[in-house]
Amino acid sequence: MTTTYALDIQGLRITLPDTARPVLDGVDLTVAAGETVALVGESGSGKTLTSRSALRLLPPGALTGGTVAVAGDDVLTMSAERVRALRTRTTAMIFQDPRAAINPLRRIGDFLTEGVVLTKAMNRADATARATGLLREVGVDDSVPGKYPSQVSGGMLQRVMIAAALMGDPSLLLADEPTTALDVTTQAEVVALLGRLQKRFGTGLLFVTHDLDLAAALSDRVSVMYAGRIVESGPAHDLFAHPRHPYTAALLASTPRLDAPSGRLPAIEGLPPDLRTELTGCPFAPRCPLATEVCDQRDPEPRPVPGRPGQRAACHHSDLLGRNSAADA
Repeated sequence: MTTTYALDIQGLRITLPDTARPVLDGVDLTVAAGETVALVGESGSGKTLTSRSALRLLPPGALTGGTVAVAGDDVLTMSAERVRALRTRTTAMIFQDPRAAINPLRRIGDFLTEGVVLTKAMNRADATARATGLLREVGVDDSVPGKYPSQVSGGMLQRVMIAAALMGDPSLLLADEPTTALDVTTQAEVVALLGRLQKRFGTGLLFVTHDLDLAAALSDRVSVMYAGRIVESGPAHDLFAHPRHPYTAALLASTPRLDAPSGRLPAIEGLPPDLRTELTGCPFAPRCPLATEVCDQRDPEPRPVPGRPGQRAACHHSDLLGRNSAADA
């Protein structure tokens, strides 16, 4: 049986003019139709750039390698006209800051409809009807389309962004930390809403976040990113219960838990590698408690985790981590 991928990234490399090494280095990531995949990692790991590559929203001067296929078509080699159609009809993105993504001088109703009207995907009447229906789906009052962005709350504006992303009935939805600026209650509402709509429309969802609890609650699979590389991936439950990369384990250990004794949380010592310097060996080795000489000399390739179908880790000592894991005791 052949899997239909809403997004299929293979060997993605992106190098910028002022960096000594690739910002993204051999990223492999897939999102199947109707599936939710979380991309997690600390700030600067490359999560946002990976998601934006699906819309070819790349920094000036970026040099690319590999493929980024949306519904089977490589975005990196598309004509500009096809990319515009992709952004309107096939792929949509919910940005981290809704206020930065909406023109403050346009009414919300105009923002929702102008894209599909200008590209002739819908006439104005159909676009207005579609926008009204989607706003009701996401719990937005009928008065909101006539307002300006400054007249509504951040949580309401994020709901508007979700409706805007669904205007063209996309097969792929990219959510770049859409709950970061929201309070906890609104976060839960937005995440639940995203899950319901994604399942209802059968949309592939790539959910970018640094919040492991959100990733666990929403996703089917998780990819963990560090220094522009996917260091571990697998089914959400297995990966969080049985991490096989020291970085994943360290992220989990530094996350507060209600079912664990309170106290000082362990921090990940050191800093991520500088993009202005070349890398030799495993990029996490200077911060890793398991690092040995081989880690400094050779960058590990992702390999299957024995006994964990679908889980892969790029670590020379993933078996040692498995023996020492409290989750496996």
